[in-house]
Amino acid sequence: MMVPVALLLLAALTAVVAPRLLARADWVEREPVVALWAWQCVVAGVLLCCALSMTFSAASAWQAVRGHLFAPAPRGVVEAYALGATPWAAVTAVALACGGVWTAAMLTREIARARARRAKRRAELVVRAPLLPGEEPGADRLVVLEGERPDAWWLPGAAPQLVITTAALRRLKGRQLDAVLAHEQGHAQARHDWLLHCSGALAAGFPQVPVFAAFRDEMHRLVELAADDVASRRFGRLTIALALVELNEERGVFGPCPTPQAHVPQRVHRLLSARPRLTAGRRLRLTAAAALVPVVPLLVAFVPALRALG
Repeated sequence: MMVPVALLLLAALTAVVAPRLLARADWVEREPVVALWAWQCVVAGVLLCCALSMTFSAASAWQAVRGHLFAPAPRGVVEAYALGATPWAAVTAVALACGGVWTAAMLTREIARARARRAKRRAELVVRAPLLPGEEPGADRLVVLEGERPDAWWLPGAAPQLVITTAALRRLKGRQLDAVLAHEQGHAQARHDWLLHCSGALAAGFPQVPVFAAFRDEMHRLVELAADDVASRRFGRLTIALALVELNEERGVFGPCPTPQAHVPQRVHRLLSARPRLTAGRRLRLTAAAALVPVVPLLVAFVPALRALG
């Protein structure tokens, strides 16, 4: 009956230690894609620990679950787990199951809200940029809006579009517009919106769990860095840095007072500092090390069975 307890302790250890290690790592800003992968593996490891602990707790509490879970297993494997009924096993299983249902509900709500926001923005887009006679909806991937504020954003969906204001067109010079387009296409190709939905759902559903709040904040930061890198590889770091300055200069983000876009100066500084990427070998090692995080709960779960069979 130690396996569910060990899995919960492993989940707590991973949730506490892994974010601190990532926060102290000096390679995160240099390799945001690897960092995105590492954060996903950490959260997947925590969730997998909880799911496995729920399964073994349910098997300990109820004979019917135990019979289905260990139906094809030899008797020695069942005995190795020592799944005796305990007062807290059922409580743990029910609590973790409720957490799983709540997570699914929060993700569903997050996706529904995102779709509602997208539908609202598309409706506003139709009003501000009506279709001409004979023009098909969604035919153009680039939509220009009249606006005094320089802005550009990617509108995902079945027919994704890049929306840019006339003020942005006036401010962006040379290849800066192409760099902005490449940045937004980087978001779309990597499906960063799904990362933001999942991290937002976990943070909203479990606001008292620090690892989920850190996951949401880092996803918002790292997806922008990753998209910056996509644009900089095609058009250069200076080009995308100047484009960020032109789009955000009038919003006061480069002043002394904090703003919601306070990360923009950090992104510009990162682009201009031009720190070299990690070697391919180190990127591969970091990717493999991160992939081991969700593997550890599986090893903990199957060690008793492997010992019984071996």
